[in-house]
Amino acid sequence: MKSSSQATPRRNGVTAVHSLDRFVFTVPDLDEAQRFYSEFGLEARREGQRLDLHTHGHPQHWGSIFAAPGRKKLQYLRFGVYPEDFDLLAQRIERTGAPRIARHPLGDDDGLWTRDPDGNVVQVVAAPKVSPEEPGPAASPPAHPAGRGAAPGRSGAGRVHPQRLSHVLLFSSDVPRSVHFYSEALGLRLSDRSGDVIAFMHGAHASDHHMLAFAKSGGPGLHHSSWVVESIDEIGLGMQHMADCGYVRSWGVGRHVIGSNYFCYIQDPWGSFAEYSHDIDFVPADVEWQSADHPLEDSFYVWGPPPPDYFIVNHEIAAPAA
Repeated sequence: MKSSSQATPRRNGVTAVHSLDRFVFTVPDLDEAQRFYSEFGLEARREGQRLDLHTHGHPQHWGSIFAAPGRKKLQYLRFGVYPEDFDLLAQRIERTGAPRIARHPLGDDDGLWTRDPDGNVVQVVAAPKVSPEEPGPAASPPAHPAGRGAAPGRSGAGRVHPQRLSHVLLFSSDVPRSVHFYSEALGLRLSDRSGDVIAFMHGAHASDHHMLAFAKSGGPGLHHSSWVVESIDEIGLGMQHMADCGYVRSWGVGRHVIGSNYFCYIQDPWGSFAEYSHDIDFVPADVEWQSADHPLEDSFYVWGPPPPDYFIVNHEIAAPAA
């Protein structure tokens, strides 16, 4: 739902993660990763052998990329929980039978570590809430200057800087099984799905329509990270800038059905995508979202170009090109 009402920061009596705090993956070339995400509009900061992804003017560290040979690979997801809920959530995870594992080699000693049924490593930490507590404001259209058009020249359009991370979408070998795990273990809630092909999950304590999503594949992998911008115009400007920089493999501009957001996906050099997103549906903490099973043919996008064939390829399991 699009809502202008003030959202409460938590759902009373519910133990669940409140935010997707970080995603971590590896690629074979950290310099190229820094170039891609910097051109995309993020602050890509080198910290030794690690590249940290920040948004301009926001203190949160949304993602990390490390160098490793071979194809790119999702390493782990990090979720935040209210400090007072941490022990209760740990007990909840234990009741599901999910294993407690040692920290990931690229991680830290904070919180607890477990693994989902597809083998993805999950970290849970006590942390401040970084998922939104209310819908972001929509940008007002620019005023028309007297005597000339409102659109700037190409040279005066400026750069696009996303405001925050919205969600990540993972490939899954069994989408209903993934939904069951993240619901039972972490307290995420099903927003919408299309059969066993794709599913979207939101946080109980107020979040975008989805902070985590799954798409059917032969195995796990990172499909895309999604970043909020303030207007449809910024989506187009971001797409144009990335094309000018040589990143021409993309899908969009368009509008989704599930989530309702306007989008453009830009493919990185290793097959994953970074999405510019605007005006996604929002689920307040005091609203029970009515999830639905959408027909596949009517669930992907309302308008826009058809998705390219390479949009649904899982490069973490795909055979290398001959």
